[in-house]
Amino acid sequence: MDDALVRKVKKVKAIFCDVDGILTDGTIYVGPDHYELKRFSVNDGVGAALARLAGIPLALISGRHSEATVSRAEQMRITEVHQGSLNKTEPFRALLKKFELEADEVVYIGDGWIDLPVMELAGVPVSVPDAPDVVKDAALYITRTKGGAGVLREVVEWVLDAQGRLDSIMAVMWQQIYKAEL
Repeated sequence: MDDALVRKVKKVKAIFCDVDGILTDGTIYVGPDHYELKRFSVNDGVGAALARLAGIPLALISGRHSEATVSRAEQMRITEVHQGSLNKTEPFRALLKKFELEADEVVYIGDGWIDLPVMELAGVPVSVPDAPDVVKDAALYITRTKGGAGVLREVVEWVLDAQGRLDSIMAVMWQQIYKAEL
């Protein structure tokens, strides 16, 4: 990682992301009566736990509403879930105000054209390898992980590592795991 990017990542205090194509592979299973299922990675739950331990707020911003997203966010203990608006800059700005952040203190992870306006605002725009080229071109970091395979975990670890906090947060997580098993 070059020095300019390291300086930007060291300022990060929050991570906001899209859902479909980031926490999922973008596939939506639809059954009778519009019943919807999505496949999420358990690795992103680990990423959410690491972020919580590090005091990094997480938020989801999705252009479409999905009860599956609400359920997964509850499981991951992500309370900031904004759905159903194609203009993602509005919830982004509301989250900045709520958490008393500047845009340059936020990582935003997106994979679609509707994420571009938020990626332009965020201090550290991130995308995935299976995003369209125009979206990847707007990102400062492209994950190794594809959407739905643990992108959030990779980004949380990447931020904590750049900030020199990954080892200490992992140690706390291991202590909690060991205590839970005793």
